[in-house]
Amino acid sequence: MASAVCMALNFTASAERKENGDFKRIRVPENVGKSRILIVGGSGAVGRNTAAALSKLCPNLHIIIGGRNRDKGARVVETLGYNSEFAYVDIEDVNSINAAMTDVDLVVHAAGPFEYADCNVLEAAIRSKTAYIDVSDSERYARQAKSYKSKAMAAGVPAITNCGVGPGDSENINYVELAKMLFLDLQFTLCIFLVTVMAAMLVHTAESESRGQPERLRFHYFTAGSGGTGPAVLATSIFLFGDEAVTYHKGTKMKSSPYSNMLSIDFGEGIGKKEVFLLNLAEVESTHEVLGVPTVSARFGTAPFFWNWAISALIKQFPAEYLRDKNIVQRLVPVAYPIIRAMDAISGETFSIKVDLQCSDGCNTAAVFSHKRLSEAAGTATAAFVIAVLEGSTKPGVWFPEEPEGIAIEARETLLRRAAKGATESFCRREQTEEMDPLEKSNWIVQ
Repeated sequence: MASAVCMALNFTASAERKENGDFKRIRVPENVGKSRILIVGGSGAVGRNTAAALSKLCPNLHIIIGGRNRDKGARVVETLGYNSEFAYVDIEDVNSINAAMTDVDLVVHAAGPFEYADCNVLEAAIRSKTAYIDVSDSERYARQAKSYKSKAMAAGVPAITNCGVGPGDSENINYVELAKMLFLDLQFTLCIFLVTVMAAMLVHTAESESRGQPERLRFHYFTAGSGGTGPAVLATSIFLFGDEAVTYHKGTKMKSSPYSNMLSIDFGEGIGKKEVFLLNLAEVESTHEVLGVPTVSARFGTAPFFWNWAISALIKQFPAEYLRDKNIVQRLVPVAYPIIRAMDAISGETFSIKVDLQCSDGCNTAAVFSHKRLSEAAGTATAAFVIAVLEGSTKPGVWFPEEPEGIAIEARETLLRRAAKGATESFCRREQTEEMDPLEKSNWIVQ
């Protein structure tokens, strides 16, 4: 018999699939439906897809596209219609942030990269008592944002950090700052925004059903080619390729070589089995700390298959410090991106995420979410979180998505259903462990 979490995570109804990804308007309280939303980095990949999804889900929302490039912003506004506008925002200019945040109910910070960014937008949100969401995938930025928890609580401001993709607004980066996303693209918007909520639901249900103690949590990601994103999301991954992959084994923090310890993971119908490799992703640390699972890891793979070989060769040929050097990456990305986009004609732009949880009684539960186009899915997931925060699902303070204060437990099923609009596959099921995890027999570096 399916568990409660499986029922919650079977979030795409067959009727919705028959709509070929079309959006239905959702019912929200009147005060929520007429909210004013500022999207900083609104002309970037995450920003414009979030705006598009919000305008479809809640047409009465007033959407403000914030950015430095008026021409790009105007083009996005044109696609949204009458209930939108452009506002000049430079994340390095506090005055422009303060001005754009006037009479705004919630701000989405999608202007990456976040790796070396300050918390100017979060600070402005707290000063103006404006709800806040960012799509950072940077552990460093997330820790910095979390340091504002007390100030946000005192101001009554709900804020969620570490929700995803690094570079969201290509106008705010030079090609170097693209350096963290070679093939991962907007996967990170879902990986932390949506996937950590999926993980939290799996753990919560396992504990509530007394199915033994959660022992191992694994995140698996697959993206074909570019996932339909622009060069602004290409480079963030190169930074990751320069990092040792942090994992946890029975409560001990470990490090492994990046893009190592391959597993073959079944992502379900339409995608099948794909090879995935260890990567240093922020949700490993946050879910270990928040959910208390002793063994946690994250892996990523791409297609066509030879891109995985190319990534491995890149890591072996270049010292780690090169892969984190902005000047080097700035020269690399313009060369790599056209090739990746050209190969999209062969590989497609599909992506999938899979989370599996193993408990002490031997029960293994897995949740899968797949979409034909990563960039669209990222925008829809971000929009689902925006609506959840507006509806009051987030408490004052700065939270990770998987924390119950970030998204209330009772609100998670609704959030997942909204985030899954347009998904080609979304299910939760009991299954056997597919193969021995090589991490359990590897020689790790103890941190």
